[in-house]
Amino acid sequence: MTKPLGEFGRIDRFFKPLAAGFAGARGLADDAAVFGVPEGQELVVTVDAMVAGIHFLPDDSPGDIAAKLLRVNLSDLAAMGAEPYAYTLVTSLPRTLGEEWLAAFAAGLGEDQTRFGIQLAGGDSVSTSGPITLSVTAFGLVPRGQALPRRSERVGDPVFVTGTIGDAALGLQVVLGKLDGAGLESQVARLRRPDPRVTVGPRLRGLAVSCIDVSDGLVADLGHLAEESGCAAVLHAASVPVPAAVGGDADRLALALTGGDDYELLFTAPEAARGALAALAAETGVVITEIGRTVPGPAGRVEVLDAQGAPLPLPRRGWDHF
Repeated sequence: MTKPLGEFGRIDRFFKPLAAGFAGARGLADDAAVFGVPEGQELVVTVDAMVAGIHFLPDDSPGDIAAKLLRVNLSDLAAMGAEPYAYTLVTSLPRTLGEEWLAAFAAGLGEDQTRFGIQLAGGDSVSTSGPITLSVTAFGLVPRGQALPRRSERVGDPVFVTGTIGDAALGLQVVLGKLDGAGLESQVARLRRPDPRVTVGPRLRGLAVSCIDVSDGLVADLGHLAEESGCAAVLHAASVPVPAAVGGDADRLALALTGGDDYELLFTAPEAARGALAALAAETGVVITEIGRTVPGPAGRVEVLDAQGAPLPLPRRGWDHF
């Protein structure tokens, strides 16, 4: 019988190679990473955790889990206008989880490190009697004073969103067996491996006034943006870019608007920025759509209107952990 690797053996085999390209990781040989910030830059720090049964299904592939874990953090960096730099990782895994799972998980991280230009700087590895729990703290770089905020001092600006909204929500219904998956393969793929808009976020510096990524649901996250800005917002449901599979189904539209896990960028910008945003969309290949406007009103209120301009009733605004 092969002897288990143990904590440090696992680190040496699976995680040390992921840190080899980042000098600040010091080969994962020390208690902490050591690195500086280039002159004229600021460090942007974000952290996200994922728990089996809440953020992913226990039988999801380790590679998909790794990709989603890293990408949801990259989405936060993009929403701040930051470029990916490094990350730390905490894994809390059941003792019964085999090394094959860990190897596939590390391989998934490695693939996305190469794709998105980010390196492992360190972390921690512990065992648990509960579900798999994973956490990434991601570091990004942004020119000093240019990080995008959620808060805007302006009211009356158009609201824009990247990509499409509702793919992950539909994909989740498929993997839960609540929808027939025929024709929805891309929606399942978007659920498991979202597309953090790292090519767009940094380019919004100087164009966007406020920005957030869509994780809790479009309506909920527009509410968060409006709350921070001390205003209300109007959302035109017919303008929201949703998957073709939504069609004219009212229930699917409501799901798309509130389901979350989209990891698209939702932002406000002056009307004068429309031309520059159209050029950015053409250059990056990421669709940018105008979907509403911030308006005077109670902070955080979002009025969702249908194609006729009438209020669209929704069963909920979005995801709430508690």
